[in-house]
Amino acid sequence: MSQVDPYAELRAGVRSVVTQFDSRYWQDLDEARAFPEKFVNALAAAGWLSALIPEEYGGSNLSLTEASVIMEEINRAGGNSGACHGQMYVMGCVVRHGSKAQKEALLPKIASGELRMQAMAVTEPTTGSDTTKLKTMAVRKGDHYVVNGQKVWTSRIQHSDYMLLLARTTPLAEVKKKTEGLSVFLVDVRPEMGKTIIAKPIRNMVNHETNELFIDNLEIPVENRIGEEGLGLKYILDGLNAERLLIAAECVGDGHWFVEKAKNYANDRRVFDRPIGQNQGIQFPIARAHINVEAASLMRYEGTRLFDAGQPCGAQANMAKLLAADASWEAANACLQTHGGFGFAAEYDVERKFRETRLYQVAPISTNMVLSYIAEHVLGLPRSY
Repeated sequence: MSQVDPYAELRAGVRSVVTQFDSRYWQDLDEARAFPEKFVNALAAAGWLSALIPEEYGGSNLSLTEASVIMEEINRAGGNSGACHGQMYVMGCVVRHGSKAQKEALLPKIASGELRMQAMAVTEPTTGSDTTKLKTMAVRKGDHYVVNGQKVWTSRIQHSDYMLLLARTTPLAEVKKKTEGLSVFLVDVRPEMGKTIIAKPIRNMVNHETNELFIDNLEIPVENRIGEEGLGLKYILDGLNAERLLIAAECVGDGHWFVEKAKNYANDRRVFDRPIGQNQGIQFPIARAHINVEAASLMRYEGTRLFDAGQPCGAQANMAKLLAADASWEAANACLQTHGGFGFAAEYDVERKFRETRLYQVAPISTNMVLSYIAEHVLGLPRSY
């Protein structure tokens, strides 16, 4: 980051909200496995979660670069964007591909915080990353579709009013290309939860609300389909570069948090009559972590610059995600090691953030999937899957 930060005012605005929620707030939530309702509401009320919604629908119409700074700053200030980042990018499918009626009905209410749309049901237990083989079927019957199937890792649905659902509308055996025949739908989950949609929470290593979904004869009006039937995968993939760049920014924020936490502790902690930060064995891992976080941040900015200019950025988005996830994980390990035994104590927040940032090695796209993408699409190596 340059000495003159062009986003200093933006950062200060985000931080003024996030710092209202101190360490004790996050520790209590983590212990209770509770959702940060007040935190998400405060961000929405301040307008930070509507950054990518056009002004005509009540949003801020910020660039992806600016949106990434918001995500970064939430994590850098000690918060957890995982509870709210879906509202930043899930609705992007409506912005880019939704009908005028869908936009007018949903976007102003999402921008104001009246409605939440944080959930996206794509992944299935038996198909994982092989999205083209998903088995959830949406069969059209007159003016509605009837959906049956199962989803997994559907996050924040219990705190969302609407979700995006990807389902097959044409059986895989009947399409020319396996990427065809998938459609994406807007689902009002409020009247369906516990009836046609059963959510089974998945307890996991972080305080992250995610679920397995069982969908039984869910009826969706035809007007709730986004775009053309059969092109749903294209619409979903269109938003993935933005998602990966925003997640990269979150990792950068985590990385800065770990470096700052480790630096401060290394300066304050004295052993053998000297600050432990005087020892190169402590200095070098922190310094290397800082260097890698800064480098990852630059790749994030390159990706968002291309995205905002309407240029191809798939390679940059994937590389930013990988570099930032690796950098935050390295910083997490350096920070925990610097704290020694105290790093395992919940009151220091290190172990909580340590668990949270580990997720980004796996999701929203795993490190190995990124490497496969770069190998094939950038280096021209044979397709591996």
